[in-house]
Amino acid sequence: MGCFGFLKVMMFVFNGIIFLAGAAILGVGIWVKVDSGSILNFLGKIEDAPAELTQVLNVGYLLIAIGALLLVIGFLGCCGAIRESRCMLLMFFIIVLVVFIAEVAGAVVILVFRPLADKLFVKIGKAAVQNIRKDYGKNPDITGLWNTTMTTLQCCGFYNASDFMGSPYYVDHGQLYPPQCCPGLSSPCPTAADGVTSISGCFPKIKQLIDDNTVVIVAVALGIAALEICAMAVSMILYCKIKSSRG
Repeated sequence: MGCFGFLKVMMFVFNGIIFLAGAAILGVGIWVKVDSGSILNFLGKIEDAPAELTQVLNVGYLLIAIGALLLVIGFLGCCGAIRESRCMLLMFFIIVLVVFIAEVAGAVVILVFRPLADKLFVKIGKAAVQNIRKDYGKNPDITGLWNTTMTTLQCCGFYNASDFMGSPYYVDHGQLYPPQCCPGLSSPCPTAADGVTSISGCFPKIKQLIDDNTVVIVAVALGIAALEICAMAVSMILYCKIKSSRG
């Protein structure tokens, strides 16, 4: 196998992975939009939620768009390499270049507007706590969603157990916290007055998880950027070799 054949195989394998990843992301995006019990639908039901939250709720559409785009990129890369189509390779290069530029621009925007994101999370937190104190223990959908979230993440409330104070559950159960706040206890979860410290809230836990994996996230982002650059370089090499061989 010569250099040209090796590049074709690598282009096919790499874009095959991209195609499969796109299919997975597309599936997740569709699931997010159709799953009535998802956290995004819960956020959409929060009363007095900040206007900026509407952008967050569009993440399902964003995942669908990203998945579809990756499917197109993977298809063009695979077919362009196997069929030796200069048109497909050129389209592949242009799309990946646009995605790369968009990723760089997005990273700059995130760094510049990070303080605004922190303020948005504060607003979301206030709205979420109000929602808990109004509907937890009364609305089956809200109660079930929070129970599932707390059990999965092993957390309690948005910030901490005090978020449940005044909620229908708290009032109806003799001022007790939900059992998810005190894992391992056979008896009902005591109140703060009993001197029992519950596990941390879901938001601090998610934030801590992100902070602990910042290096991994950055490494993955840099790895993706490097792969995109390599993919663009290989596509152009194949493009030029196909042109010269046919010339």
